[in-house]
Amino acid sequence: MKEAARGGRIRLRPDIDEWLRQRVRAATAADTSVEGFRIHLRAGNELALGLLPDPPVAAAERDVVLETAGGPVPARVIEPAIRLTDATILFFHGGGWVAGDEHTHVQYSRRLAVETGSTVVGVGYRLAPEHPFPAAFDDCLAATLHVAEAAPGRTAVAGDSAGGQLAASVALACRDQGVPLAAQLLISPVIDVAGGYADPAVNARYASRTDRADGYGLTLAAMRWFAEQYVPSGDAEDWRLSPLHASDLTGVAPAAVHTAGFDPLRDEGDAYATALHAAGVPVIHREWPTLNHSYFGLGGISPTAEQAAQQATADLRTLLTTAQAEPPAEHAEGGRVGL
Repeated sequence: MKEAARGGRIRLRPDIDEWLRQRVRAATAADTSVEGFRIHLRAGNELALGLLPDPPVAAAERDVVLETAGGPVPARVIEPAIRLTDATILFFHGGGWVAGDEHTHVQYSRRLAVETGSTVVGVGYRLAPEHPFPAAFDDCLAATLHVAEAAPGRTAVAGDSAGGQLAASVALACRDQGVPLAAQLLISPVIDVAGGYADPAVNARYASRTDRADGYGLTLAAMRWFAEQYVPSGDAEDWRLSPLHASDLTGVAPAAVHTAGFDPLRDEGDAYATALHAAGVPVIHREWPTLNHSYFGLGGISPTAEQAAQQATADLRTLLTTAQAEPPAEHAEGGRVGL
């Protein structure tokens, strides 16, 4: 299923446009170093969180260290007050593989937990350039395999931006390793890093890389910089980084893929949803024509972004409850998952 609206005189939401103008003028925007970007992302997320009029409130939260087969991985576990599914969702944050952690994006995890009625584990994977590819993928896969073995119920993955790429690639790896996942939620995902966003031939495949290259938050230049930090070798056709280049997509977890009209990554996300559908994977595909790349965290800035964020979690809940063989009692109290 796909929802989209293009053509005509579609414009970026004015409230988001003003937000982006403010972020460009922010004092933290001046430092373009890796550490400067990390500070800028953290500041923006904290500000956006503070603007939410009614932020989701979890029943319990705790920091843990997942002792995975690949080594320790820090995480934040979020429990809902009302449990609607038996699932544990691993959430992989965005930030271009360079910035963010389980705390900078905690409100994303809270929304997923509260609105799906599931336990959420926000994963603090290693960041580039200190830890280049495939470090982030290795950590996310190790965390997923650990949770799939340790936690009761089913397992799902979710992510935004670079985290969406990690979720998609982890879903492929789990299929290959015979570890069933109940669902995957990909929000404005990075899908095709081949060419490092610098190859004109690859960029030409995706009109949004030209149409939305600058002026809407995430830029094509920023994507080139992210790719340089995470994949200094330039070898980016590996499906662990570019899931669209997997030789076979059959049998991966049912997916909800959400993209934004004013996002340079729009068309590659749309292409992945199409490819999953062609491979026989159940897909809910929605494109939000008036929103930008980072809309999932902008519910306090734009009512449309809030609607889209709620729809993303609703779609994941639909996938989880549709596939659930034995639904828990309605409005069952949430319990703690031992990880």
